[in-house]
Amino acid sequence: MKKILLFMFFVLLLSGITRCQSADSTNTAVSSEAQSTEIHTEKSDTEQGVENEEDDMMKVSVKSVEFEIVYELNDSSASKSFYEQLPLTTEVEPFSSNEMTFYPPQKLDISDTPLSSGEAGTLSYYSPWGDVVMFYDFCSPNGNLYGLGEVIAGKENIDKLNGTITISEYVRE
Repeated sequence: MKKILLFMFFVLLLSGITRCQSADSTNTAVSSEAQSTEIHTEKSDTEQGVENEEDDMMKVSVKSVEFEIVYELNDSSASKSFYEQLPLTTEVEPFSSNEMTFYPPQKLDISDTPLSSGEAGTLSYYSPWGDVVMFYDFCSPNGNLYGLGEVIAGKENIDKLNGTITISEYVRE
């Protein structure tokens, strides 16, 4: 009787192990197939969305008589409130030895806006004075300087801007 019970115990044990392995391999196969499909879908979305993503980015052109600087704005509320005020024509002024500044018509909403790194090529907003700052050299970051975006073309010309500038939505030609 002991031998029969022992034999049945081993049969059930082996049967349970085999089922677990079978279920695991089935789950693995299904999981692999799902991942493969998911990756394929992501690839397709990525391939289709690359151009749309690039087109959806907020880009601005800062033009003087001689130069054009293009910035890609971040997705912050300050960037959006700045973008909504475009186009605008205003005077650009040098400030200190590292930046050019101008004043948008209305203050920007700084909620959820990241602080600026102050790196050369950044477009920032100094909230106490309400001016937009185009850095052509490093500036120490501070708690009142918010990041709006980064230069993508014309960085070498920021310090050469003077007089009247026009800021508008950038349209690739």
